Amino acid sequence: MPGSKLLAGILALLSCSGIAVSGPVLAQRVQIIGPASNGCIAGAQRLPDEGPGWQTIRRDRSSFWSAPVTINGVETLAARLHAQGLPDLYVGDMSAPHGGRLPGGHGSHQNGLDVDLYLDLAPRPALSPDERNVLEPPSMVSADGNNLSPAWTQDTVTLLHMAATLPDVDRVLVNPVIKRALCEQVSGDRSWLRLIRPWWGHKAHMHVRFKCPAGQTLCVQAPPPPAGDGCDATLAWWFQPHPAPPAAPPRPPLAPPAACQAILAGDTHSAPETRP
Repeated sequence: MPGSKLLAGILALLSCSGIAVSGPVLAQRVQIIGPASNGCIAGAQRLPDEGPGWQTIRRDRSSFWSAPVTINGVETLAARLHAQGLPDLYVGDMSAPHGGRLPGGHGSHQNGLDVDLYLDLAPRPALSPDERNVLEPPSMVSADGNNLSPAWTQDTVTLLHMAATLPDVDRVLVNPVIKRALCEQVSGDRSWLRLIRPWWGHKAHMHVRFKCPAGQTLCVQAPPPPAGDGCDATLAWWFQPHPAPPAAPPRPPLAPPAACQAILAGDTHSAPETRP
């Protein structure tokens, strides 16, 4: 089978590392290995350039391979938006064909469980593939970095709520200004705010991460977000002055898990599976 040589290489490396692996590993076409910040994926699927309710953008700078759970999440979210009459979802970076580090400064997106989804839901005409390739969606944060921009609407809140309540979502990373706005604006059920986590950047898009699927024993799951809605001192920290850290030489990238060596070397005999 197309992926058997790759999986056999993984098993050999695991055996050399003293890690016992049972038969079901070979039976699974998709293997998610390691954490999102230092992992890989075998048998990744590619999200089509467009589909019902979504469009990929900046295709010459992005990579749209991922695990099935991530693709299913994009499709489900797009369908929910479409059902409410909202515009198509713009999809950015997912993962490379075999995972590992993406160009452009990403520290995660390495094991097929991350996707960048843009927050712009303004009404717009249909765009051609060439227009989408150079599209720069607007920031939801003002130029001074302290407040929301005019691009923010109630539809943005709806989109974030839909994303955070998708099945199998682990967390959703957004700019601290966006998290603060949700803390101020959301009433009623606020339980979903727990999964909305503040992080540097993320002004125009949210970074959605999915949990390790059941049976993916080599996937490393991050600790869950703390209990509560996150509208507390941990959020206030982001808006306090902090001294600049001392300059330090950049650290070399971590060595990938042993099981990723065969995957990241590539398989010259077959390409990863493409989802129709």
